Amino acid sequence: MSRHVLTNLQLSSYGPRGTWALITGASDGIGKEFALSLAAKGYNLILVSRTQSKLDSLAADISSKYGPKISTKTLAMDFALNKDADYSSLKKLADGLDISILINNVGLSHSIPVPFAETPKQEMNDIIMINCMATLRVTQLLTPGMISRKRGLILTMASFGGFFPTPLLATYSGSKAFLQQWSSALGSELEPHGVHVQCVQSHLITTAMSKIRKPSALVPNPKQFVKATLSKLGRSGGAQNVAFTSTPYWSHGLMQWFLSRFLGERSNIVVKVNRGMHEDIRRRALRKAERDAKKQ
Repeated sequence: MSRHVLTNLQLSSYGPRGTWALITGASDGIGKEFALSLAAKGYNLILVSRTQSKLDSLAADISSKYGPKISTKTLAMDFALNKDADYSSLKKLADGLDISILINNVGLSHSIPVPFAETPKQEMNDIIMINCMATLRVTQLLTPGMISRKRGLILTMASFGGFFPTPLLATYSGSKAFLQQWSSALGSELEPHGVHVQCVQSHLITTAMSKIRKPSALVPNPKQFVKATLSKLGRSGGAQNVAFTSTPYWSHGLMQWFLSRFLGERSNIVVKVNRGMHEDIRRRALRKAERDAKKQ
C-alpha cells in the first residue's frame, strides 16, 4: 500500500493562495462546490461549463462574497463538440496565469440505463468526448505550466461506475475506467516534476447526474463530498490500493473496501448485482416515460 495512505497535504503544497484553479463542469453540483470552497481558501478561479448564465451567476456570488480578493474568469463551452476553437479560447484565457490546481469535474452519463446495442450514437459520442477527450485536452493544456513551476494538483473525478463494471451503463463505465488508468499512469509521469495527480473515486452524490435529491449516510451532498476530498489531498491507495487514487468520502471508502475485499471488483457477483439493479432502473424509467407520454 502506498506510503501516502495516511498523509494529508494542504492545498498550499500545490500552489499558494492567490494562484489560480481551473474547474470544468463548474456551474452545478460538485464543480460549483469546488469553486466555492477554493474561493474561500483564497484561490482565483477559471470557471468552465456549458451555460454562460450559470457561470455568470456563480461568478457574481463569489464576487459578492469576496469582492476584489478573488478574481474569476469564465468560459462557456460544450465539451461534447470537441471544438478546437473552444480549446484555443481556453488556452488564451489561461495564458500567463499561475494555474496551480485543475479540477477535472465535467462528466456525462446515460440519460437512463440502456443496453450497449441500443445506446444512441450521439449519447455514446458525447460521453466519450466529455468524460475522456475533454479531460485529456484540458489537462494537456495546463500540464506544461505546472511542470515548469514544479508544483500543481490535477484532481480528476472518476466513479464506482468505472471501478466496478456496470452493465447498461457500459459506455459510461468504460469512460470512467479509462480515467482511472490514465490518472495512475499520468501520476507516475508527473511525480518527478512535483505535480500531484489524484483520481477521486465516488459512489452516489446528490447531483443532477445521480437524480438523487436527499442525502444519506451513503449519499453525501456536494458540499460534504468536496469537504472530504479537500481534506484528504495527497492520499493514494486506500480502499482499492491503486496508485494516485483515493476514495475520500468515508462511507464510499467502506463500501469499496468491502466489495473489493470480499467479492472482488470484477467478480461475477458484483457485475450481476449491478446488471440487475440497472435493469430495474431502466424498467421503471421506461414505465414513467410511458405514463408521461399518455398525459400529453
